[in-house]
Amino acid sequence: MNKLIIQKRFHLFHNFSTFTEQTRIPNELRSFISSLQECSLHKNLSKGKAVHCNMLKNELLKYPFSVTGLINLYSKCNRPNDAFSIFNGTQDRNLFIWNAIISGFVGNGLSRDGFELYRRMRHEEDALFPDKFTFPCVIKACCDLAEVMEVRKIHAEVFKVGLDGDAFVTSALINFYLKFNFMVEAQHLFEQLPEWEKDVVLWNSMINGYAQIGLYDEALNVFSRMLEEGVTPSNFSVTGILSVFTVKEDLTNGRLIHGFVKKSGYESYVVVCNSLIDMYGKCKSVDSADQIFEEMSERDIFSWNSIISIHEQASDYAGTMRRFGWMRDAGVLPDIVTVTIALPACSHLAALMRGREIHGYMIVNGMTRDGYTGAVSDVHVENAVMDMYVKCGSLQDAQSVFDNMRERDVASWNIMIMGYGMHGYGNEALAMFSHMCETQVRPDEVTFVTILSACSHAGLVCHGREILAKMELDYGVVPTIEHYACVVDMLGRAGHLNEAYELALRIPIDNSPVVWRSFLAACRLHGNAALAETAAEKIVELDPGHSGSYVLISNLYGSIGRYEAVSDLRQTMRVENVKKTPGCSWVELKTGVHIFATRDHTHPASDHIYSELDALLGNLCAYGYVPDVIYA
Repeated sequence: MNKLIIQKRFHLFHNFSTFTEQTRIPNELRSFISSLQECSLHKNLSKGKAVHCNMLKNELLKYPFSVTGLINLYSKCNRPNDAFSIFNGTQDRNLFIWNAIISGFVGNGLSRDGFELYRRMRHEEDALFPDKFTFPCVIKACCDLAEVMEVRKIHAEVFKVGLDGDAFVTSALINFYLKFNFMVEAQHLFEQLPEWEKDVVLWNSMINGYAQIGLYDEALNVFSRMLEEGVTPSNFSVTGILSVFTVKEDLTNGRLIHGFVKKSGYESYVVVCNSLIDMYGKCKSVDSADQIFEEMSERDIFSWNSIISIHEQASDYAGTMRRFGWMRDAGVLPDIVTVTIALPACSHLAALMRGREIHGYMIVNGMTRDGYTGAVSDVHVENAVMDMYVKCGSLQDAQSVFDNMRERDVASWNIMIMGYGMHGYGNEALAMFSHMCETQVRPDEVTFVTILSACSHAGLVCHGREILAKMELDYGVVPTIEHYACVVDMLGRAGHLNEAYELALRIPIDNSPVVWRSFLAACRLHGNAALAETAAEKIVELDPGHSGSYVLISNLYGSIGRYEAVSDLRQTMRVENVKKTPGCSWVELKTGVHIFATRDHTHPASDHIYSELDALLGNLCAYGYVPDVIYA
């Protein structure tokens, strides 16, 4: 049960109090009450305060209904302290006043205070018994506070006062029991209500409750029963059931719900469209998600974050950055979720300028800790910034972020070790690893992949051997296939082909094509055709569908003049339907990131670019340059 439902129920008892007190309130008060209701609805605090002043002048606060209206006003305007001042200044408090202040506190996230007020009401006001409007608010407070035993007591009170058949109270109890996985109690409460009492709100509670705790089949069953009973699904029903199809990646049924959304006119609800975008994205139907997004007449921050995230997850990093730019152009300010989606896209595109812009935006808006703002962000956010700088080649910026972090986790250290290693600074990577161990941060599996890779790129064979030998003994990390692949690569790069081959044969884990591809690349580097053929046989046996393996083998055969073998290999690729993913590169300019695929002619300036490349290649060849031909 969310804040909206709490407020809706408060309106119900508010209207009820209007009905019961209308005969005894003065005529002059009615216009003030009407104004208060209008101010509450539109959260117009300044006008509401003016009404409050006029009511004080006219001595109208002696009426309980006036107090209830003012408490409701300040609660809706997120001023619970002001609402509490009104409450404290009232001597004769009826149940409506207690309900208003409890609802106001719970609705503003002050669940502990709301629950204590409920206890105080029970203790101080012996003549007052909670009603069907009190219990849902108090149960919501207990839900926020995880007060299971208190809800058990409240459930007993509900029986005592004869409200066990009330739909609102039962719905609140069902929500609580579902959240804390008391399935038997929730199902029992639901089944004991007569069908005519089960409104769409209650059906939604069951659907969303099951969905939130991962019981998706049960949620689908409830939704089916709801349709069989002739209950028309609301927009909350749609978002609840879409969340199920999203997790199950059930595109077929998701499309059926989309059809119902169109038919029922729920496309005007932003939250429904956001759910559809999320569903299509998780089901890998990016075009459908884009279409929903483009057709939305209104978009919120969640709409933008969803569509940006979908393109990032689909590895469309250029599309991610384009939509990030469109979001800024539309005047929507990115939040912390947006930037943590955009930063990895910058990393993959090596878009350093864009990454720096995002980092600057984060600093200005207090999303990261900085000497100027003093704001402190989550360590994961700072890790994302650091990772972006590392992958964009700006180690100095990455080190600066690392040095200024107030807290670091193992991922923070791993990012820096990886950064120094991938850029060839092996000694700096080793120093970072030693510093990490000295600060009592325990290395994990990823740490050893990064440090062994650093040793491989820098040719630090002795250090790499030593680290592999000590991994399990000193740090309790059992070497995996990734670690052995790094060591085979390290030995191969350094020319220790026989040692690398022997290690590949005696790895105490099932054979992996990753290890043999590393070994094959080393054989090609050092021109050892005999060992290369052995590695090639292993690769084809273990992973016959991997295009990268065929490219490595083909290039090796081409480099030693075995062109017939190259031709046979290409024929095998055609027969096996193995296709090489086209090569891709990108260049970051002030106008954005420009992407180029192999033999690409889609860029607007393609003719000019190829003309310049041909001229450049001609000049290089004139000075004796011989192109390295790719044979597959």
